[in-house]
Amino acid sequence: MKTVDDLINEGVEGRTVLVRSDLNVPLDGDRITDDGRIRASLPTIQELSGAGAQVIIVAHLGRPKGGPQPEFSLAPVAARLGELLGAPVRIIELAKGTPDLAAGDVVLLENIRFDPRETSKNDDERAELAHELAELTGDDGAFVSDGFGVVHRKQASVYDVAQELPAYAGGLVLAEVEVAQRLTSEPQRPYAVVLGGSKVSDKLAVIEALLPKVDALLVGGGMCFTFLAAQGYGVGSSLLERDQIGTCRALLESGKIVLPSDVVVADAFAADAKTDTVAIDAIPDGWMGLDIGPASVAEFAEVLGRAKTVFWNGPMGVFELAPFAEGTRGVAQAIVDGDAFSVVGGGDSAAAVRALGLPEDGFSHISTGGGASLEYLEGKSLPGLVVLEQ
Repeated sequence: MKTVDDLINEGVEGRTVLVRSDLNVPLDGDRITDDGRIRASLPTIQELSGAGAQVIIVAHLGRPKGGPQPEFSLAPVAARLGELLGAPVRIIELAKGTPDLAAGDVVLLENIRFDPRETSKNDDERAELAHELAELTGDDGAFVSDGFGVVHRKQASVYDVAQELPAYAGGLVLAEVEVAQRLTSEPQRPYAVVLGGSKVSDKLAVIEALLPKVDALLVGGGMCFTFLAAQGYGVGSSLLERDQIGTCRALLESGKIVLPSDVVVADAFAADAKTDTVAIDAIPDGWMGLDIGPASVAEFAEVLGRAKTVFWNGPMGVFELAPFAEGTRGVAQAIVDGDAFSVVGGGDSAAAVRALGLPEDGFSHISTGGGASLEYLEGKSLPGLVVLEQ
């Protein structure tokens, strides 16, 4: 695939370049609580702007339904992006046509998902929107795909626009693909994967894909309780997918899955709930497990300390609530303390690293694409990458 460096070598001064970034950041009202994806998008934007391109960034925020919704406006993102770039970034509207731009200018198109054609299953509808996006760039425009977090989506601003304009892979996408390839093609061993999150069903495909390839698969988060139930343990009122118990029992036959030996339980899902740390065979009726316990952290840390390659996706507990954050913190710290090639698989894991004050440079790579990372590891074809190779 052609790269952003190829585009710059061709010459971009005075040309308009459409850049698909992933700026889908978490908000508390209009306050950004984690700007990691914005910061990760900066290098490609700065490279193009510095070379004299007129940059139009395309991005989404949240999942608006059917049209514009003020709470999903990219205005807070534009403000933060401007702070980081050291120059104001204004928001433009697609309906108003090609903006007035000078060489080096950077503007942000308002949330592309305000237009239902972006995520339409109808090829013609997406193609129509892609054509309108391409028209913003004029006769000598180009498209740079730099939102790894969306390359697994067949959407107008990810897939179809790459068929309307000369298309190039941005630096972030290239870096993410390189890391994913390292995880999938003969990783250095021992290879340990840590999976957390709520549901087994959400991670089932990646578990099935990874089990033959890893030396150990450590399971925490809400999903661990379905595995524990498959071993015959009572799990109180913990999150449980009864329809997945049989599947979990079969997966456990691999002998590679490591489960918690103790958990932090609570009588309610709240920061001020009554809590206790109990062995997995002693979860009280009516109580729910909301984190892995200290013995589990120590056991997971022992496995991670021997590993030469580590992939982590999903928190070990409800890290947003202080009483249930130590499992995630402890496992993350064990990864930092080791000498493995370590990859944080985006999403909540990346947010946890920053929220818990862990050193980002303690990991070899923090991905910006949780879902995209997992689908790549599953061996799926990602439309946003396939189209760049055509």
